[in-house]
Amino acid sequence: MSTVTEARTEQVVLTPPPRWRGLLRRHLAMPAVLTVVLLGTYLWVRSADLDDIERRSLNADYLLRTAGEHVTLTALTTVLVVAIAGGGGILLTRRSMRWLAPFATGLANIGQATPAIGLLVLLSIFLGIGFSTALIGLVAYSVLPVLQNTIVGINQVDRHLIEAGRGIGMSPFTVLVRIELPLAVPVILAGVRTALVLAVGVATLATFIDAGGLGAMIVTGIKLQRETVLVTGAVLTATLALTLDWLGGVVSDLLRPRGLD
Repeated sequence: MSTVTEARTEQVVLTPPPRWRGLLRRHLAMPAVLTVVLLGTYLWVRSADLDDIERRSLNADYLLRTAGEHVTLTALTTVLVVAIAGGGGILLTRRSMRWLAPFATGLANIGQATPAIGLLVLLSIFLGIGFSTALIGLVAYSVLPVLQNTIVGINQVDRHLIEAGRGIGMSPFTVLVRIELPLAVPVILAGVRTALVLAVGVATLATFIDAGGLGAMIVTGIKLQRETVLVTGAVLTATLALTLDWLGGVVSDLLRPRGLD
């Protein structure tokens, strides 16, 4: 009887805790901090004596419109970057395409090495101003982290695991989907998180080529010397960047293989 009890006790001790508990412990702090910051900013603006210019820039309709433009620009940039850089990175890790990897990363580095405002202005000269030009500029500026991390993440997978998969009859595509990509997910998503934060920051400059976004509030606050407008635009931009980075961290933990926890 005592032996059975000890075995059951040992089994309870060795059972790992549910995964969601670890996620809650690791990811609860950021939403709480951001909520406090947003609430504090709202109360500060609410208590301030606003003039007509500040009221026009801080009303709900204008805030929702500029924030929506910013989120749309960032979301489309992320989708295109993941499709281009993620897919390209996978191709560049195949044996027949590896010789192209240095050239591809060098080309992607040109976009990020160029100052963001200079890149947007240069593109606007050839493509005109507007949303599509800003989108192209953001993609060019954000593609390097995802491309590089995809290549690094897949190349660092233990070759013995790949050979073992092939040894049991897996096709190259099956090896990629069931072995290489799952093990490379943490590294790839780290690149996606970096690209997201870059896109949110650079998207504030899109206002200079008439593409909208929260940068319009920051520029208005600087030009007209309205501190409340400037601070609100900066806080909303920073909050958006941190929120997307937090969501990327949650997704990364959810997709991480169990053995890598």
